[in-house]
This record gives sequence, C-alpha cells and structure tokens, in this order.
Amino acid sequence: MLTDTHCHLDFNKFDDDRDAVIQRALDAGITRILIPAMNFESSLAGIQLSELSQNIFAAVGFHPTDLDKWDISSIENLRGLILPHPNPSPAARGTQGKIVAIGEIGLDYYWVKEADKRAHQRDVLKQQFKLAQTVNKPVIIHMREENDAWFGQASFDLLEILSEWHKELLEQDHPLKDKPGVLHSYNGNLETAQKAIALNFYIGVTGPVTYKNADEKRNIIKQLPLTQLLIETDAPFLTPVPKRGKRNEPAFVAHIADKIAEIHNTTREQVAEITTANANRLFGWGG
Repeated sequence: MLTDTHCHLDFNKFDDDRDAVIQRALDAGITRILIPAMNFESSLAGIQLSELSQNIFAAVGFHPTDLDKWDISSIENLRGLILPHPNPSPAARGTQGKIVAIGEIGLDYYWVKEADKRAHQRDVLKQQFKLAQTVNKPVIIHMREENDAWFGQASFDLLEILSEWHKELLEQDHPLKDKPGVLHSYNGNLETAQKAIALNFYIGVTGPVTYKNADEKRNIIKQLPLTQLLIETDAPFLTPVPKRGKRNEPAFVAHIADKIAEIHNTTREQVAEITTANANRLFGWGG
C-alpha cells in the first residue's frame, strides 16, 4: 500500500493513456494519488480528474512560475473551489472531500531572476498560506534555488516565511500547527530539511534519490526520520531508476520506496506503511 503524493496527472503527456496510467497505479497497489495545481485552470483540471476514482485527490493553488496568471481575484477564485456553496458551480459540484491541500505553491529562483518578481512570489505565497489557514488545508511547497544550488536565497526566504507562518499557527492553536505541509521533491541541504521538520513539515522524496550521482541526496534522506517523509513521483518528470528515460507515472513510486528502504536499512513494506500513514495524517484522506 503506497501513495503518490505528487503527480501532474492533468498534464498533456498523459492525454493518450491516462485511464491506463491510473489502472496501472491501482494494479501496483497505489492507494492514493494527489494531483497538484499550477494555476486556476489546472486546479479545475485536477478536481475534475479526482472524480475518476475514489483513489485520486486534488490540490489547488498557483505555482511560483505561473504567476503571470495571478490577479486580484485569484485568492477568491481558489477559495470558491474549496468552501461549500449553497448553489455550487458545475466545476465545484461533487468535489467535497477531494480537495485536500493548497499547492503547488512556493518560491522558484531558478527560472525567475528579477528581484521584483521574486518579491511577488513571496507575497503570493503568503496570501496562499493565509488561504490554507482559512480553509484548514495543508500546503505543498515548491522550492528551487538559482542554479539548482543546495542552499541559497530561496531556502533562506522560504524558511523565514515558514517560521513566521508557523509562529502564527501556534499562537492561534490552529490545527495546521502540527501538520502544516510538505516540502515537495526536496532538493535542499540537510540543515534546511531539519529546520522544516522542526516546524512539523514533511519532506517529499522523488526519483532523483535513485540516481547514480545522488549520494549526497541519499545521505540527507538517511538522516531524516521516516515519520517525516512522503513519497512522490512528480510524474511525468523525475523518473526513477530502473525506469529512467521513460515518462514517469504513479506505478513507479515503488522504486522510490525501495531506495528509501535501502537507505534506512529496512523493508519496502515498512517504508510503505510509514509513508502511507504520514500522507493520511497530512491530507486526511482516509486509509
């Protein structure tokens, strides 16, 4: 029983065989698939796909590289997807319980270099944290440094924002204080991960942990407790070994579980049990 807590199943790379991809995941014992959003349109797409199976769930939000589509109405539009309405729109009808997170949101200093645009990312991130707080949904966080560095300004800025938000959650005794979210497809250093875990965040592990040249990444994962890890494919990207070179898909999550088991000197079954329980606790989507 494994979960894929981050799969872009709405992307057009799945258009030709999406139903078969879902079936292969179910056949492989994947009990839950979470579709993150990039903007409002993909939020709608993820919600609609979540209706295909009781095993599929959605997140809504704006990715930091998609903020050209952000405007003054964006927060209210997202809120309208989540909160029940006496006369729901066709897009919102039947989605109760299927929207389990706000994401994929965060900071991306790899593609965005301009100081004003980075400042805009930080502002929008804080607005989406406020939304998460209002609707009591955890966040799925994207963080990418300039030049794909292990540590840099993005890590520094994100930790500052996370610390401020977590302090506010604690002061309010908000339910999210114990499970605020996950740092998706983690590519930072050990210290940043440990600081995030101290704020009760989970760390998402993806296919690169299986790559030949990823010794440092494996060393970081070894020093993090299994109780704070989630397994993700980030499909169609970051295909794990031995499937590297092919399009990624949820069924391949087992290869990531195998590598984590090797790193932590345990079994796939143990990794599956713990990470599935972690995902259930964070997203509240049942066993």
